[in-house]
Amino acid sequence: MLPFKGYQEVIIQDIILETDNVLFRKEKYYSPSSGKTYLAELPCGYEGEFGPGIKALVMSLYYGGNMTQGKLLEFLEDIGISISAGYLSNLLIKNQVDFESEKTEVYVSGLESSHWQHFDQTGARVGGVNYTTNVVCNPLYTIYLTTAKKDRLSVVKVLQNATELELILNQLTDNLLETFQIPTKWKNALKLLPQETVLSEAEFNSLLDTYLPKLGSQHRTRIIEAAAIAFYHQQTDWPVVQTLVCDDAPQFKLLTDNITLCWVHEGRHYKKLTPYVACHQKALDKFLDDFWDYYRDLLAYKDAPSQKTAEKLRSEFWKLFDTQSGYQQLDERKRLTLLKISELLLVLEHPDLPLHNNPAELAARTMVQRRNISYATQTLEGTQAWDTFMSLVATTRKLGISFFEYVRDRISQLGNIPSLATIIREQSSLHSFGYSLMSQ
Repeated sequence: MLPFKGYQEVIIQDIILETDNVLFRKEKYYSPSSGKTYLAELPCGYEGEFGPGIKALVMSLYYGGNMTQGKLLEFLEDIGISISAGYLSNLLIKNQVDFESEKTEVYVSGLESSHWQHFDQTGARVGGVNYTTNVVCNPLYTIYLTTAKKDRLSVVKVLQNATELELILNQLTDNLLETFQIPTKWKNALKLLPQETVLSEAEFNSLLDTYLPKLGSQHRTRIIEAAAIAFYHQQTDWPVVQTLVCDDAPQFKLLTDNITLCWVHEGRHYKKLTPYVACHQKALDKFLDDFWDYYRDLLAYKDAPSQKTAEKLRSEFWKLFDTQSGYQQLDERKRLTLLKISELLLVLEHPDLPLHNNPAELAARTMVQRRNISYATQTLEGTQAWDTFMSLVATTRKLGISFFEYVRDRISQLGNIPSLATIIREQSSLHSFGYSLMSQ
């Protein structure tokens, strides 16, 4: 007989999927005085003959697992759940006011948690029409907002979580008009309009029609942009972003005090070069090695910033991008990078800034995958539902919370999971993603 040597423990993970049908006996009373019958209500989450478990599972698989509605119906049927396509669609899209409110709270607390925010855009389709999905995020949250356009005014709306623009003529407006190189005659004409007065977009356009009837479309757009940006910075109802982490697309410029550009995005410009001459290929390979070596030096600087190191990195930047290689296309590309020195080296003044925009780009790619699987939304209501729940999926994952448990908690109104905005504020105070000027 073999000697007994004890036990070896092995944990095996498994899952059991089965229906859990509950019979509720709802009390019914009749009031002779009012001639009405009163029926007891079901517990929270059990409306529509389906419990919170099914509702949370459906929303988790659809928004968190990227399943289509058709596949969801097949899956539910396989495990013994009978649900109509119409009810499933309504569950995923309609009556999501509470979730939309929490998304807004998440956005506010996310903006307040850091002076910088990632921003990116990707294409979307709504009812067969091209739209744009905007992504705003930092390490604690992600927000999706879909707009009809991707221009500067749309970005201003996204930064304020607004559907309609408000505008104002003030000193900042004048400064922006100077930057936009608006002719003096139009700037003088604008002085006839109400100053320091908040106007709706319709009111502002009406004033332009009255006082500047011959204003061209391009100058008109720039004036509206300047007034919208000025209002964004003077309003106090919504947190104002100080620094955007983004690419160098024109719609992002002049919206915030600072812009810091993505080094990874800048590196892609050089990877697109296709030299055919051997010496040009060698020059490009050497430059790319130097480029990423410099990037790693910036990463090291973020961990141990100092004035001496900052000056050294500025000098090396000029040496890297101002040195002629003999490969014309490479040298032209380097001159374009050199023009962005202030945006690419803002990290030397604010070491807490990220060097790339990968979080926003990855978030945008998630929405692209969602779009590829389900093709597109057909209504603005469906688009808003996508934005809301994809935002909550991404945010709960960043906060280490199960999206399934989160949805079930909210549907059942159990209150076991605090508001996501509260968790963001708590984690923000712990991790300190806020403003930190280099003082050394």
